[in-house]
Amino acid sequence: MAGPRVVIIGAGVVGAALADELSAAGWTDVTVVDQGPLPAAGGSSSHAPGLVFQTNPSKTMTELARYTVEKLCSLDVDGQPCFLQVGGLEIATTPERLAELRRRHGWITSWGVEGRLVRPDECLELYPLLDRERVLGGLLVPTDGLAKAVLAIEAQIRLATARGVRFLARHEVLDITQDDGRVTAVRTDQGEIPADIVVCCAGIWGPKVARMAGMTLPLTPLAHQLASTGPVPALAGQSAEAVRPILRHQDADLYYRDRFDRVTIGYYGHRPMPVSADDILSVDDAESMPSVLKFTEDDFADAWTETQALLPATRESKIEEGINGLFSFTTDGMPLLGESPDVKGFWVAEAVWVTHSAGVARAMSEWLVDGHCSSFDLHECDVNRFEPHQLATDYVMARDCQNFVEVYDILHPLQPAGAPRPIRTSPFYPRQQELGAFFQEATGWERPHWYEANEPLLAGRDIPRPNDWAAKYWSPIVAAEARTTRESVAMYDMTALKRLAVTGRGAAAFLQRLSTGNVDKSVGSVTYALLLDADGGIRSDVTIARLGRDHFQVGANGNLDLDWFTRHLPGDGSVAVRDITAGTCCIGLWGPKAREVLQPLADEDFSNAGLKYFRARRANIGSVPVTAMRLSYVGELGWEIYTTADHGLKLWDTLWAAARPLGGIAAGRGAFNSLRLEKGYRSFGTDMTYEHDPYEAGLGFAVKMDKGDFLGREALERRAGDVRRRLACLTIDDPQAVVMGKEPVYDGERPAGYVTSAAYGYTIGKGIAYAWLPAELAVPGRSVEIGYFDQRVRAVVADEPLFDPMMTRLRG
Repeated sequence: MAGPRVVIIGAGVVGAALADELSAAGWTDVTVVDQGPLPAAGGSSSHAPGLVFQTNPSKTMTELARYTVEKLCSLDVDGQPCFLQVGGLEIATTPERLAELRRRHGWITSWGVEGRLVRPDECLELYPLLDRERVLGGLLVPTDGLAKAVLAIEAQIRLATARGVRFLARHEVLDITQDDGRVTAVRTDQGEIPADIVVCCAGIWGPKVARMAGMTLPLTPLAHQLASTGPVPALAGQSAEAVRPILRHQDADLYYRDRFDRVTIGYYGHRPMPVSADDILSVDDAESMPSVLKFTEDDFADAWTETQALLPATRESKIEEGINGLFSFTTDGMPLLGESPDVKGFWVAEAVWVTHSAGVARAMSEWLVDGHCSSFDLHECDVNRFEPHQLATDYVMARDCQNFVEVYDILHPLQPAGAPRPIRTSPFYPRQQELGAFFQEATGWERPHWYEANEPLLAGRDIPRPNDWAAKYWSPIVAAEARTTRESVAMYDMTALKRLAVTGRGAAAFLQRLSTGNVDKSVGSVTYALLLDADGGIRSDVTIARLGRDHFQVGANGNLDLDWFTRHLPGDGSVAVRDITAGTCCIGLWGPKAREVLQPLADEDFSNAGLKYFRARRANIGSVPVTAMRLSYVGELGWEIYTTADHGLKLWDTLWAAARPLGGIAAGRGAFNSLRLEKGYRSFGTDMTYEHDPYEAGLGFAVKMDKGDFLGREALERRAGDVRRRLACLTIDDPQAVVMGKEPVYDGERPAGYVTSAAYGYTIGKGIAYAWLPAELAVPGRSVEIGYFDQRVRAVVADEPLFDPMMTRLRG
């Protein structure tokens, strides 16, 4: 099969790799255009230093890098290898970084990449130029190395060309032509190329090209300094390009690579130097190449001073050449992959460095050819993940520059986001400020983590303190709020959770088709369901409330759910989907005294008989019109209470006045997370993702196979009964041994899985960690160990839920 007509814009490491992958999959009607000469077209790939480090907190990014390593190792050009597998060494010069290397070792162990911690003397054996007195230890990944980017481009061009792919150098893209919301061609300075699918792999020019299709990319090209010494006497006679591992000295924002008898130095410690994609010079106008700017020596002064201290042999040399090379940065540090929400057939594969290039190409090829990607979980990379404010020019510039500054920083999982803040605030924000809320950001929303006003609740309570790392961005008030929720009643701000209105005469059939639940029930029903892809993988979990015959409210996980629904809308106009989050707000009122708070205020019956569990109704709370849904993600009696934003502050004040005499409080996300894990409630994107199916994740109850056909059903029928891994609940007796997520789980000395969510359970008095394990290990009573920095934490697989397994508190 030749496949559809595909035009790839950009012949760098991503575009060349995608052409190779697509043609290998049978799509050969592919044209690759680039404004520059080939194989070195003048983009970031042409000057990239080529360091490939697989270690990453993201499982997906590590797997993309691992595939890139494996592929590049298999490529050569006339006998010249495209990858020099010299290994990668990260060193620590501070105790904090040494601890961070232990955490990083945990990541790669979790993700299945070989690596080991090494002592200072071994660091010196691996990299003899180091000053032994500076080094406290290191992390070695033997399969890391140096990608020869331009050679890799040439190798993949040759492979793709042999299968019929056309590569057109010196073709500048001027426009993307469309008809009725679909791409039809790419217009270049040398003519128009018809296309059914266009994939933008333009790198630093990505925002400019995407704009031609009406798409905004949250990407900024930033200059990154790269310099090279002259000959270093200690390296005299080195005939091989690289013999030592690539070296990262992240305490000083530096990395190093061999270049025969010289040392190449990369530096992230300078000021951010953003450039607009529109201001990048053309290939003909650039002195060297468009992606290379003039080296600013003053910005490199600290880097050279530190280099001479860390690598004393370089004192006998000097900096001979340098560049400020442009690379792509995004607001969350992740790539931008996927199809435009507005123009069918226009795809992007942007903000991808050499490290992940071949992996991204493989993922995009599967996505295009099969309709979904089976090799990688791409939810963190999907270009449609952003909220509208996250595409605003000022936001993009601020966050992209922040990510440049933090690229080598030690970042805590709960580290608060930087400027610009606040961006989105719920109607309750003034009251939360009065109560001394410690805010974290969630998709732009200011969301309380705990409230300083609840400090008096600590009196008389024995609150265990976690270890120092887990105690960052933590307060014992979290424990007091969790316990008070169980004892009395608490108000939680749930406004940040996305809400969609699905309406129209075809709404019920539409949701039946897209979800695993049976939503075609009576008005007032609430259904917990999953969204699946065609391969049976979990796209999201949602609650679907039927508020009218043709009116549903969906509690979603983010913008990707909105995008998913929108892409699957029937073409007859019978269904409409709207994001109603910004115009509404929500309070979770939960606890054994919740009914005592709510019923005297309401004009409807909120008794157990009047509104059963997982039912919804409209009512008035005092003078506030609300929609109340009887469900709870903390495992206590209560309701999610929704109203429009204009009534939000009145709703808070009304509930607050009634709750306070009963000992009610406002509680934050810290308590919420502890309580949800005690109850065994999963969190999409953390506990389960696209790579997992409902049966593995313990969510088989949400799949109604007897309701008729739905998206993913056929794949589930094939998967049923073949559960080889499970999401298991682990408990930890040591109250200080609170883990944070992404740590490896060991069966003896064998890495067997990894932690997803974790917290201390203040009701059950134990640490809780959910983890993916082989099915044979996910058996209650089985002992395992969690690798936490340099410790092994003993844990036991437990029956779940840990709290109220008979559901008596929820249904009371």
